[in-house]
Amino acid sequence: MITKHLHQVHLAERWNLSPRTLERWRWEKIGPRYLKLGGRVVYRLEDVEAYEEQKICDTEGSTTTQLPFLSIAGTS
Repeated sequence: MITKHLHQVHLAERWNLSPRTLERWRWEKIGPRYLKLGGRVVYRLEDVEAYEEQKICDTEGSTTTQLPFLSIAGTS
């Protein structure tokens, strides 16, 4: 089995956010699971997809939980 890995720059592009945001999420212990290999951070594609699956909104507008970058201050 071949496991696909994404560098933080590629994941940031996938989600249209800054790589620094992913760095902050790691520091805050939020976001998808990651691997640190020789000082390099990578994300397994299966972990990214699992994280995305957890964040899916239903058609009623409610969510299980929202991605941190989609949260708006002052709203619940």
